[in-house]
Amino acid sequence: MENGSEGAAPAVPRQLRASAPLIYRQSAWTRATHWIWAVSLFFLLLSGLQIFNAHPTLYLGDQSGFGFDNEVLAMRGENTANGPVGYVRVLGARFETSGVLGLSGDPERPVGRGFPAWATIPSGQDLATGRVIHFFFAWILSGTLLVWLVAGLINGHIRRDLAPRLADISRLPRDVVDHLKLKFHHTSDYNTLQKLAYAGVLFVLLPLMILTGLAMSPSMNAAVPFLADVLGGRQTARTIHFIVMVLLVGFFLIHMLMIVAAGPINELRSIVTGWYRVDYKPDNTGRSA
Repeated sequence: MENGSEGAAPAVPRQLRASAPLIYRQSAWTRATHWIWAVSLFFLLLSGLQIFNAHPTLYLGDQSGFGFDNEVLAMRGENTANGPVGYVRVLGARFETSGVLGLSGDPERPVGRGFPAWATIPSGQDLATGRVIHFFFAWILSGTLLVWLVAGLINGHIRRDLAPRLADISRLPRDVVDHLKLKFHHTSDYNTLQKLAYAGVLFVLLPLMILTGLAMSPSMNAAVPFLADVLGGRQTARTIHFIVMVLLVGFFLIHMLMIVAAGPINELRSIVTGWYRVDYKPDNTGRSA
């Protein structure tokens, strides 16, 4: 996910020398954390949807129920004169979503559930197992992110490779136009949009996901009772948690689109082997000149 050019680069593998220029862009640590996060987020997403299905409604505030008018989203199924239908209600606006959200499964015997079985782990309605899987990968993600943040601050990787500089901001309009035209520059450094996107995920979305998850935990409510209040209440924390999940899914889809558009072989080789093909001849430090 992030540039790992710090440290001495190994010799270019013999089978890649003919296709130079190549640089060693992603360190082993970078590649390891990238795949740990990718696997963790995959299981967190699908197990999180399983947990959401136990009560597929989001609210604002600290409480919910018939006595409160604080619903912001609901996924439901209901029987009508024309048969069962599924729907999503967002801020009072209703949209029929039969077969996908609210009601899904066998068309002859549809099941009322928020997200369909194919989108959850486990596929059946199993809250207990979903919670076990979710918390297991949540601790893996949180621990790896914490170690990465500390290491990145100590070795200067965050400041050197990810923090946007004034020069990056001045290049932002050009980067936006280039991306819209699907015109990419393969260099050793990230462009401004990449830096902003990665910084938003690593320093905003993932920490916010962890904090809102902790705010929903009864044990954390006892240990740190003010956390839920700071976030607007447990129900608000759950809603923010869901919104962050949607934003991370959006980031993933755009990330995949950019990989395909920029050259999937080069991008995948970089995050698997560390070697990346650049547009310019690299200097003797291994970085593009």
